[in-house]
Amino acid sequence: MKSEIDLSVEIAGVKLANPLMTASGTCGYADEYADFVDLRQLGAFVTKSITRQPRAGNEYPRVVETRAGMLNAIGLANVGLERFVAEKVPLLEALGLPVFVNVAGTTIDDYVAVAQALRDVKIVRGLELNISCPNVKAGGIQFGVDPEQVTRITREIKSVAGKNILIVKLSPNVTDIAQTAQATVEGGADALSLINTFTAMAIDVEKRRPILGNVTGGLSGPAIRPVAVHMVHRVYTRVAKPAGVPIIGMGGIQYAHDALEFLLAGATGLAVGTALFVNPACLVSIRDGIADYLARHGCRSVREIIGALETA
Repeated sequence: MKSEIDLSVEIAGVKLANPLMTASGTCGYADEYADFVDLRQLGAFVTKSITRQPRAGNEYPRVVETRAGMLNAIGLANVGLERFVAEKVPLLEALGLPVFVNVAGTTIDDYVAVAQALRDVKIVRGLELNISCPNVKAGGIQFGVDPEQVTRITREIKSVAGKNILIVKLSPNVTDIAQTAQATVEGGADALSLINTFTAMAIDVEKRRPILGNVTGGLSGPAIRPVAVHMVHRVYTRVAKPAGVPIIGMGGIQYAHDALEFLLAGATGLAVGTALFVNPACLVSIRDGIADYLARHGCRSVREIIGALETA
């Protein structure tokens, strides 16, 4: 029965062999994990953030391990658009997977320039608009917390995206994430990814100073999963389901049980991030665990359980 299970899903018309993908910021450009897991077993690959110009990122220290998670303040360090196209795209082509490129910037013109440059790159099938990063000093989260700005930037990038679907990554650092989600849908988003990390801090009590060079960073990992599941379900029921917009759920997914929570809450895709630092092969075990669950419950397709949570 397990071999007959259909794990395929669609994200705004892009077909994936299964819901699993990497979460931006944790996976580099594909070659970093080549020695540890066969990424071709995933449904899609999501790159780390790409900006118009190279970025060195924030001052060190940039990462702090916490109980049930981690804080990062990388600051969107990346090779920049030109080197990405010249050096990293060939690596991604070898995967044979749909590729979603996480796009970041400090001005709308920055986002537009990257989106325009990527619309003719064949292997790229989608743009994940990063307007919710909590560890950069300019751009990022400033766009993501203002619904009017969210609608504006979404509309601007959608107009130049070409063949690429537009996925908007939502910040949890808002009063009502459903309101932000609605703003992206009004701007023309094809899909939503949520959630990004929570703004947080760690302190060296002996030195009485913040541990991170950036003072604050983004909290990720299992500690945030219950909140992420709640936010996915809220956005699914209030915005995404009525609008027919798929959700890529993320936030502390480490085991198949975690992934199943997100699927039942309304996610179509599943992105794994922090858990990759502990066990890169967890992507495969999560995929296989979903298939086992479906077989045990007499389901033939993963699509049967998307949004199937019963609350009454």
